[in-house]
Amino acid sequence: MAVAVISEFNPFHNGHKYLTETAKKLTNEPVIAIMSGNFTQRGEVAVTDKFSRAKTALENGVDLVLELPAVYAVANAQRFAFGGVQIAKSFDCVNYLAFGCESGNVDSLKKTLDAVENPAVNELISAKMSSGDYYPRALQSAVSEVFGEETAEVLSSPNNILAVEYLKNLADTNIQPLAVKRIGTAHDSEKTNGEFASASLVRSILRRNENAEKYVPSVAQRITFPENLERIMLYKFRMMSAEDFSLLPDVNEGLENRIVDAVKNYNSVEEIISAVKTKRYTHARLRRIMTCALLDITESLQRTPIEYVRVLGFTNTGASLLKNCRIKVVTSVAKALKSDSNISKLLEKDVLATDIAALAYNDVGRCGSDYVEQIVKI
Repeated sequence: MAVAVISEFNPFHNGHKYLTETAKKLTNEPVIAIMSGNFTQRGEVAVTDKFSRAKTALENGVDLVLELPAVYAVANAQRFAFGGVQIAKSFDCVNYLAFGCESGNVDSLKKTLDAVENPAVNELISAKMSSGDYYPRALQSAVSEVFGEETAEVLSSPNNILAVEYLKNLADTNIQPLAVKRIGTAHDSEKTNGEFASASLVRSILRRNENAEKYVPSVAQRITFPENLERIMLYKFRMMSAEDFSLLPDVNEGLENRIVDAVKNYNSVEEIISAVKTKRYTHARLRRIMTCALLDITESLQRTPIEYVRVLGFTNTGASLLKNCRIKVVTSVAKALKSDSNISKLLEKDVLATDIAALAYNDVGRCGSDYVEQIVKI
């Protein structure tokens, strides 16, 4: 039996260690981490490579690390959660899905899920979005009007929003949600609390070449810098037509034309995003769209079912869990890519994401490392 954790570990910090230790303590079961690869849900290159992050996780309580396909890792909250839960569901041994959130109360999250799925709430959401609002704010406002401010307040945190999405996707399974109340600092906080700091602050510390030892169990040796991808992104955008942009996830209502105009008139990714940004198209949403453009991830590709699990690393206990998986277990990228199925469609993007992420280091990484990197064994 096992408990799954859907994660980014970007990087693996003391808060993640607390989550892992708490999940093990509460369930007395090994932990399977379903982890984003070299690009993350905020539409940015991960601070260090996926195998290094997997190694740190395995050294600090995780038993098996699987890669969440890049196509889902850079998606919105709904699809990110869907992809992670699909992998968790493919294991007969997974009894729990543990996640960190501000609520820490499953009953409260379930009540919020009921509100999110309420027809009256969804009618209000549609009306608000027709007036130009964007989904997260329209959702919280609609829930507040129908169910009250207390229920709506749960949706004010990105981690709680993800938690509600996890519950939605667990509805047809026997997997039990395990909400672990976050400790330390708030999501994206610039403040520290003892040995705890947000992942975004730790990334900033690492990229400033400052000492992060207090906040992470292991300091990454090679760090990416998103600005190193600036020119390759601009090159990619300038090669794309409005039709190309229209095929990307979350691009609709003529947004593709606004993007093309901005690409013609501005010389940085940030300027392009600022020019296109509206109340509905937030910075985070546009950043994901730009990353999908870079990786050639289309709307149709983001609807491709997950038919494999890519193994990044395991302990002896973790290795034994793989026999409980009902879909293909990928330990060799080269062999898996010979398939003409959906496996190769998604896996090709994982390989591409790794090769492009290699350009984000000051000392550019090699191409094709996904073919030669060894699975981490602890």
